[in-house]
Amino acid sequence: MHAGDVYTNESLLKNDSNNALNFSNTSSSIPLQVSVQSFSDAYITEHAVLLISIKERNSKTFTLIRKILLKRRVPAELVYLAVVESKLKNTATSGAGAAGVWQLMPVTARTLGLKVDGLRDERRNIYQSSAAAAQYLNTLYKQFDDWLLVIAAYNCGAGNVYKAIKLSGSREFWKMQLYLPKETRDHVKRFIATHFFFEGNGSLATLTKKERANYLHSENEKTIIIAEKNKTVAANTTVIPIRWVLVVKQEETEWLLELRN
Repeated sequence: MHAGDVYTNESLLKNDSNNALNFSNTSSSIPLQVSVQSFSDAYITEHAVLLISIKERNSKTFTLIRKILLKRRVPAELVYLAVVESKLKNTATSGAGAAGVWQLMPVTARTLGLKVDGLRDERRNIYQSSAAAAQYLNTLYKQFDDWLLVIAAYNCGAGNVYKAIKLSGSREFWKMQLYLPKETRDHVKRFIATHFFFEGNGSLATLTKKERANYLHSENEKTIIIAEKNKTVAANTTVIPIRWVLVVKQEETEWLLELRN
């Protein structure tokens, strides 16, 4: 079974808080990287039943987290990081003490403004923890400008990612990954596999900075002609050609669609 065989995105279009149309980071399908294909196939084959169960039980949670991420300018697809981290269980606790759907450590959570004490643990509140995680992801993105490196840093710390960059001489995840802990390498690949399982294709969040730049360059001037017709003006019966185009443009982490004539 290949990534994307089980679920495809029902619609790439969705409404944001301003009722503007935005693409879910892509205007055309982004394929699975060849270097992660075998890992993704094996991961999905092993965990398909669990992933289906997560999808069926958490539709409201997915919707809530996506809205929180988008509001804070984080790709909605980073919700799949929470799936990898905790299977979307706010009761999840790791042996190291990380807790909640985003598996935040106590010190990190407090730094992000969450209350973690004997009376209250806001890491287990999906709304508050997701807002804090979005803040943390944004901070990491400002450092690395690369979502795969952000996911790596989320797992093993920014210091270890910088160390791997220095040792490898590259900021490309696929070139520097062997200098990261194996758990971190696999964590990034689990995110990609999970993304493809739910979406059926990739997004800007599954690409390295270089891959993203190449993709955006190829999409930069793309327009989709959706209709072309002649219109008769009653006043002088002049035939005026009217062309409607769907203009695709990127703003931060979102792709916006605008109908123009």
